[in-house]
Amino acid sequence: MYHKASYLLFAVFLLMGCTREMPSPNETLFVGTYTDGPSEGIYTLRFNPDTGQLDSLQLKAKLPNPSFLAISKANDRLYAVQETADFDSLGGGITAFSIKDGLLEEMNSKGSGGAHPCHVALSKDGQLAVSNYTGGNLAIFDLNDNGSLGDRQLIDHKAPDTTKTAHVHKAHFNEDGLFVADLGLDAVKRYGKQPHGWIPARQASLEFPDGAGPRHFTFSADRSFLYVINELNATITTFKKVDNNAYTAIHTVNTLEEGYEGPMACADIHLSPDGRFLYGSNRGENTLVIFSVDPNSGKLALVGRESVQGDWPRNFTLSPDGNYVLVANQRSNNITVFKRNSEQGTLEYTSQFELGAPVCLVFE
Repeated sequence: MYHKASYLLFAVFLLMGCTREMPSPNETLFVGTYTDGPSEGIYTLRFNPDTGQLDSLQLKAKLPNPSFLAISKANDRLYAVQETADFDSLGGGITAFSIKDGLLEEMNSKGSGGAHPCHVALSKDGQLAVSNYTGGNLAIFDLNDNGSLGDRQLIDHKAPDTTKTAHVHKAHFNEDGLFVADLGLDAVKRYGKQPHGWIPARQASLEFPDGAGPRHFTFSADRSFLYVINELNATITTFKKVDNNAYTAIHTVNTLEEGYEGPMACADIHLSPDGRFLYGSNRGENTLVIFSVDPNSGKLALVGRESVQGDWPRNFTLSPDGNYVLVANQRSNNITVFKRNSEQGTLEYTSQFELGAPVCLVFE
């Protein structure tokens, strides 16, 4: 009888233990940096999704100015720009890595075809696009079966019929083709894929006011709306998809506090996972601006701003569960973490981690 009671009591405690909430597994965060200071290349950090804490810094690859990173959907490949002008005679470079057991193994590197590549994007069908900022052109690479870099197509944005200087800043592949923001031309260019390569699409260009400087952009989940953050005039422009998959501008909002007169240079933009809130980073004012998104019209309404607790916020990202926002502050050499209120969209500062000149944050 005593043994039966002991076994019963043990079973009760075991059942209680099984119902206890288990801690969430840590996430791996890859960080791209500028290497003209203490940083040496690509780093990883461990992110605790329960507490929002970052720790366990490790240098994974020494590389000059890996300022933007992209990871394959299967989390087995990583691509990093080398934002330089001296990789080869044409400018900067792009490096392909395999990810094995938490380590980066370099597969190959190639010239990006232009100076200071600042963004890299992956397609769903084995291609990669590199935006060359100073070079004013876009490089599209075929990817080999193992993920290494293959043949390259170059698309030049330096048009002879304008006095503007091309500065390609971001590319994005989706079912509607290839979209490319050019800060210098005040346009988002569109391309369609043909057997011989990418060519201008039927709607070849989305135009912005002179001096807007479109930098980064994001789409709503169904691609009904396109949101573009403009670096130079500190605005966000909303485009709506209309007939024949064309986009037309419907709304523009300011990102800065009224009366702010300091330096301004918008950087990054992201939607919350549910599409209800939009966030943008303001360098100079050093804030994240927060907007609510009207689900029917796509238009934005200001929720507020939150100090980034640092200087010169570049790329930022939402944690995989959408509960936190992490910001790379280039000049203050820190990554700051904010708890996100999913109902109100607001942010609350929780912690920071020091790292030299962080620029790009990507979760594995």
